Amino acid sequence: MREFFRELKEFFHKGDMVLLTLCLATSAFGCLVIASTTNADKFGGSARYILIQVAATIIGVMFFAITSSIDADLYSEHRRLIVMFDVCVLLLLVPFGTDHNTGNKSWLDFAFLPFDIQPAEICKIFFILTIASVMASHQNRLSSLPSIIHMAFHVLLIVGLNMVISKDAGVSLIFVFIFIGMAFAGGIHIFWFLLGGGSLAAIAPIIWTKIMSQKQKNRILYLIFPESIDPQGTGVGWHTKQSLLSLTGGGMLGQGLFNGNRTQGGQLFAQHTDYVFSSIGEEMGFVGCMLVIVMLAAVIARCIWVGKQSQDYARRMICFGAAAALIFQVCSNIGMCIGITPVIGLTLPLISYGGSSIVTIYAMLGLVSGVYARPTPRSHERYIRPPL
Repeated sequence: MREFFRELKEFFHKGDMVLLTLCLATSAFGCLVIASTTNADKFGGSARYILIQVAATIIGVMFFAITSSIDADLYSEHRRLIVMFDVCVLLLLVPFGTDHNTGNKSWLDFAFLPFDIQPAEICKIFFILTIASVMASHQNRLSSLPSIIHMAFHVLLIVGLNMVISKDAGVSLIFVFIFIGMAFAGGIHIFWFLLGGGSLAAIAPIIWTKIMSQKQKNRILYLIFPESIDPQGTGVGWHTKQSLLSLTGGGMLGQGLFNGNRTQGGQLFAQHTDYVFSSIGEEMGFVGCMLVIVMLAAVIARCIWVGKQSQDYARRMICFGAAAALIFQVCSNIGMCIGITPVIGLTLPLISYGGSSIVTIYAMLGLVSGVYARPTPRSHERYIRPPL
């Protein structure tokens, strides 16, 4: 504990201030966008949303500093507790979960909090730590069958539990992609990727016919056969159609903040959360969309750079896991807005409105800052008494 407070005091000297600056710049842009997207009459004014987003950002920076000040080795030493914590957090959805009329019981709605909590967002952080620890413990025989089984167990535990309780396939896919990204960067033999892809192809018909709902099927089929599934764009393709109308309505420079016809008219579904990128396209045009992509790409690139600078395997995997999580969420959200990926309800990191999302992203990136501050293991300092 004494070591933690010492590291916390030195956070501004040792932490990754470049990464923090990139995050704050992106969040500031996000607050500006939220002020515009929630200015529509149906929101009743944007003040409440901005206050919550700013407060969440401040809390997020605090968690960034906290997670940055904890030695990565400490997480590995308490891996079982971390796994148990993830399971317990997901189980809270059973008595306290709500679906907000989405069909996915993915949020905890507590009256004493101004925003809902999505347990999967919290679990995402500890999942990265768990997989990094497991991979590090098997790094000399990473592609052996026992190692693969051990890693697969942790993936299936979290993904399966989240799917059974929340039914949220979109969020569950984040865990899968994080693992794939870490496994690829970590050096797992290509054979296992081919085997996994072949196995998925083999069971795909069962998943399609026995597990997926008709609504989920239609979301996928609409991307391939839009004229056959929803020719009028009034059913499963409604949100995608409205998103594209907003996204393409801004041209090169956009209609101007607080001036987007559809955004200010409140005609776009979830224009401050899931479809905020479409609102940016309408009000700030192609230039605004590219600015968002560049800012988020800079954050991701910084995570990868910090990971590559570390000589410790587990620390590298933590950075690559954080980068993988951001890459999947950014690509899924933007792909959903431009109509090339299914609608799965993922927000745009650091841009979309959402208290728990902002806080957990900052906490996750604080892990990367911790690797920057301590790129090599220091666990021996806690066990070996220095010579007198």
